[in-house]
Order: sequence, then structure tokens, then C-alpha cells
Amino acid sequence: MSHCSHFGNSHPMANAPPPLSPRKTPRQARSKATVHAILEAAARILETQGADAVTTNAVADRAGVSVGSLYQYFPSKEAIFAELIRQMRAQMRDDIFRAMDFVVGKSLSFAMARLVRAVIHHHVHRAHRADALEHLEAQLPPDPDSLAMMSQTRARLALCLAQHNVPQPEQAAEDVLNLIIGMAHPALHGGETDFDSLARRIDPAVLGYLGANVTVS
Repeated sequence: MSHCSHFGNSHPMANAPPPLSPRKTPRQARSKATVHAILEAAARILETQGADAVTTNAVADRAGVSVGSLYQYFPSKEAIFAELIRQMRAQMRDDIFRAMDFVVGKSLSFAMARLVRAVIHHHVHRAHRADALEHLEAQLPPDPDSLAMMSQTRARLALCLAQHNVPQPEQAAEDVLNLIIGMAHPALHGGETDFDSLARRIDPAVLGYLGANVTVS
């Protein structure tokens, strides 16, 4: 994911970083439906044809809107990608928040088991889309909103770990998430379909890292 490529637009911006923020936020139901259609159209093209096939013209055509309507909300296709990445990060954050809220007062082993399953669920859900967006994220300029959501995710996990007296909970939270994703991602890419078995393999790795001498039931 270290190599970079140029993402062309129907109307590319020369020698300038692509604008990643939406032009405006939809307020009314009709405008929200338009933005949803644009994002879903872009995601479908990305999943089925790849990033090079995603142009503002192609997205507008698939979404059933005019290019002018698309540009009312998104100044570039990179801005569409950035919004899809924000949605992905928000879903990940919300999944982990729900898992951490559920395990308040529970054992560390139970809490980490729920975390493992939440991360696996997130990566299984629309896996092709998530893979493509993660690849694109590494090539786009850093987005403050996505970075903030990732920070919120780590902070919520760190709070859980601190409640279990895990040393250096902030660092541990980052390491645990990297460990889970690092084990889950290649397994899922390799065709793993027994998600419970995958989770049971990851559980002891997480607890081993945390130094918890416990058994996950």
C-alpha cells in the first residue's frame, strides 16, 4: 500500500491536492437521498471495476443524477472517496463503541472477545469495499475527520483497558487493534469463512499480548 497512483477526474486539478471535503452538507430528505445515491454509485463502481473506473461522469450516470448535481456536493471524485472512507471509519468506531459499552463491568477476556468479533464483523461486512477504501486511504492526503474517528476508537478501547489496569492503555489499544486486524485481514483475504474459528485463534493472541493469564470461554 506504499505505492501511489494519480486518480484522474472528469475535470482533474493540475498540480494541486484534490479537495477532500464536501462542498455542502445535505439538509433536506431529497438532497440526502441524492448524496446517498452518489456515494453508493461510486462504491459500486469501485467494488466492481476499480478506482480507475470511478469518474465523476460515471458516478453521476450510475446514480441517476446530473454531473452538476454531483458537483453541488462533491468537488472531486477524491472527495467522494474521502466521504466513503469517513463512513467506513465511523462504522468501525461505532461498532467498537457498542462492543465496549456492552462489556462494562465484564472480565477482560470477555471484553477482548467482543472486541475481536466486532472487528471481524466490520471487515467481513462489505469486505471488497473496505479493502478498496483502505487502499485508497493510503494514497489520499490525510483527512482530519477520519483521523479523528480513528483516534476516538483507540481512546474508547484505551479507557476499557485502563479500567482493567492494563499498563500504558493508549499504546496497548493501538497495538491490540493492529494485532486483531493484522491476523484477521490476511485470513479473510485467504478465504476464511469460519469466523468463529478465526476469532478463537485471535483471542489468545490478544490476551497473550496483554499479559492476561485468563481463558476465554
